[in-house]
Amino acid sequence: MKKPLKECDDINCPFHGTLSLRGKILEGVVVRSRMSKSVVVRVDYLKYYPKYERYARKTSRITAHSPPCLNVREGDKVKIAECRPISKTKAFVVIEKVE
Repeated sequence: MKKPLKECDDINCPFHGTLSLRGKILEGVVVRSRMSKSVVVRVDYLKYYPKYERYARKTSRITAHSPPCLNVREGDKVKIAECRPISKTKAFVVIEKVE
């Protein structure tokens, strides 16, 4: 991942703050960005059912912290990484926009 060109003073930014990353890195699409410094990301995946020997397409909606230096909007494809819990529902942070 590349460090963004824009600077920010967010303490929960993995590039300019003190937030460390760990665990999963997922890719998804931003479906809501109306909250301040938060976005909802839709992650699509396949689940295998052995009884039927088939895959089912499933989705998850994950709330993630959005640093102001990345300027993420609805419809953007992003990568999110797991971090420590920032609030009750946020344990992921946006790390880059995928072009």
